Amino acid sequence: MTEKPIRVLVAGLGNMGRSHALAYHNNPGFEIVGLVNRSTPELAAELQGYTIHPDFATALAELKPDLCSINTYSDSHADYAVAAFEAGCDVFVEKPLATTVADAERVVAAARKAGRKLVIGYILRHHPSWMKLIEEARKLGPPYVFRMNLNQQSSGPTWATHKSLMRTTSPIVDCGVHYVDVMCQITDARAVEVRGMGLRMSDEIAADMYNYGHLQVLFEDGSVGWYEAGWGPMISETAFFVKDVMSPKGAVSIVMDPNAKSDDIDTHTKTSVIRLHTAETGPDGKFIRPDQDMTMAGEPGHQALCDLEQAFMLRAIREDLNLDRHMADAVASLRICLAADESVRTGQPVRL
Repeated sequence: MTEKPIRVLVAGLGNMGRSHALAYHNNPGFEIVGLVNRSTPELAAELQGYTIHPDFATALAELKPDLCSINTYSDSHADYAVAAFEAGCDVFVEKPLATTVADAERVVAAARKAGRKLVIGYILRHHPSWMKLIEEARKLGPPYVFRMNLNQQSSGPTWATHKSLMRTTSPIVDCGVHYVDVMCQITDARAVEVRGMGLRMSDEIAADMYNYGHLQVLFEDGSVGWYEAGWGPMISETAFFVKDVMSPKGAVSIVMDPNAKSDDIDTHTKTSVIRLHTAETGPDGKFIRPDQDMTMAGEPGHQALCDLEQAFMLRAIREDLNLDRHMADAVASLRICLAADESVRTGQPVRL
């Protein structure tokens, strides 16, 4: 017998919310029962037939969905997710899971208490090229040096979106959770110390917010890493995209298309080429083998990646996947990024 579609309520219709809504619309395993947004945004033609509700709690009570997809601003994630679990729903929530570690742990506890599935929107976990990068880096072995950034020279609507995000979350937390999660997947070691620095470079954001940040993390196995994120019209596009992992045995890196633009959402996930360098040398002291370039042909774009995320959500529910590691990793990467934010604000390193 064909299983009934999972009835989903989609909350938040920003860039990610619209993409996830399209993923549900185009997947026969889901049925959208409603959208939630305080305003009426411009939607793709496929989504224009759905009713937009202004209030999440009211829509949750009236529509009784099986799944809540939470793509609102970060400060509402925890309360919305807990309410959904208490209503008997499974939950997909965009990253970051919450704005505090306590709230993130509260969401995980609510998922476990309700016996429901919690999937967090770590889009890179569903990207075949990033999975390959992690695989090749793990073959090299620790200790690692992680060098990663994603700076975005934004203007117009993109800068407006960034300013809205910075009402609750700094760039090194909002974007950093992705790349710190990649570091943690590669090393498997516990982070022991985090350092951060940041700078407010615009009068258009709150006095206690910063639009440029840099974090450093030290791991128990001796690995070290840094992540850098900056948003705004003043941000340089020089070396805006660095994804590089080194170990005593060599390095694996993403080589970006030199014509890529930093505010192009597809640029944030596309890898172009993965370059593998091995450090082994022969008796003459020269490298034994040349660098190997792995061209990532046919990469999924942003929408296709959102489709893959929601296909995983469907599998998690239908196949009763164990998500313990998934949830623990989301809390761990958030803990590191929030520690970096604390370090920015106090000027002191944070021991974990």
